[in-house]
Amino acid sequence: MIFDLIIAFATVCVAIVLSMRSVAYFPLWRAVVTPLASIIGSGFLLLGPILNIGYGGYAPLIMLVLCFVAYLFGGAIRYNIASGEKAIQDGDFGPLAIRIETLSSWALAFAYIISVSYYLNLLGAFALSLTPFKSGFDAKLLTTAVFITIVLVGWSRGFKSLEKMEYVSVSLKLAIIAGLLVGLMAHFGHRALDDALIFNPEKVTGWSAVTLTFGLLITVQGFETSRYLGSEYDARTRIRSMRLAQWLSTAIYLVYILLISYVFRPDQMSPSETGIIDMMKIVAPILPFLLVAAALASQFSAAVADTSGSGGLFAELSRKRISERQAYLLLAVIGIALTWSADIYAIVSYASRGFAIYYGLQAGLSTVIAAKQQAGWHRVGFYGLLAALAAVIAVFGQSVE
Repeated sequence: MIFDLIIAFATVCVAIVLSMRSVAYFPLWRAVVTPLASIIGSGFLLLGPILNIGYGGYAPLIMLVLCFVAYLFGGAIRYNIASGEKAIQDGDFGPLAIRIETLSSWALAFAYIISVSYYLNLLGAFALSLTPFKSGFDAKLLTTAVFITIVLVGWSRGFKSLEKMEYVSVSLKLAIIAGLLVGLMAHFGHRALDDALIFNPEKVTGWSAVTLTFGLLITVQGFETSRYLGSEYDARTRIRSMRLAQWLSTAIYLVYILLISYVFRPDQMSPSETGIIDMMKIVAPILPFLLVAAALASQFSAAVADTSGSGGLFAELSRKRISERQAYLLLAVIGIALTWSADIYAIVSYASRGFAIYYGLQAGLSTVIAAKQQAGWHRVGFYGLLAALAAVIAVFGQSVE
């Protein structure tokens, strides 16, 4: 009961702070919120059980590696923002840069399709996790229904009315994460005082451990959204917002994984997509309900944002030959097919590969720009190696077994 009160108090306090006008309308914070919410959304729900079951006491190290690799890819995208999107499109860096930029936009459009399926499958699983209807079949039915609903809304009215909910859902999610971390700190401290901390052995080693890490790239994805806020923020603000979002998300993820890596025994962890709920029941009864609320708010808003983004990209890249409505329908057909043909972890792996292709192309674009700007062989080589790493991730990334 004491833990519940502490968690509820922390959640309410953070929610109040985030809803204050001076915070909600602070320009840099508004710019940070979009990539931050994307980075620590669904990954926060999945990473705890996956990393602890797979890597045991080394889970925080793997989390650090994931965030570091994501930061490197973010650096490539920030370099491209600083170079100027208009200069790229105008051909200032040559036709190759234009082709890579166009191809990366197509890759992002298709990656969004897979990510929406990932978000909505998580939503379906978490929405029913505390009800009698928590079978995989029921979750897939709910996911399918939400897909159809989103397409109907986008087809008939567009997403403007739903997009207004974004800051509210983001603030709710961040407040709940703050409450969760406070609860975990208290639980960790209690276990430490009782000398009951444990170091679990890893289950995956060698190349399998590396490829599993590759397959989890999607869980720290989302920072690239800063690049596509050009209509609202200048290049300097977008670069700062992406960097800050990655720093904050890295700090949150590392604290989170550190706090849960040494307090749960293997028999207390479940490999299911909702395994974090079973783990949090041990910490405090209130946490499962808060996690479900956070999952519903964050997954739906993220799915709407990526559906809208995908539709816009398809329309723009096809020069209106594919309308946004047709893109929404395509997204729903592919998403529903994935829902019924693959489990959540396979979809996570597909999404990771999709975003790895996008990041690799962006790193390739950085390589071309650095060469054109004569930025030095070390910078050209660095971005070239980063593009190669993305290719390796796209080819060898594996899903959780």
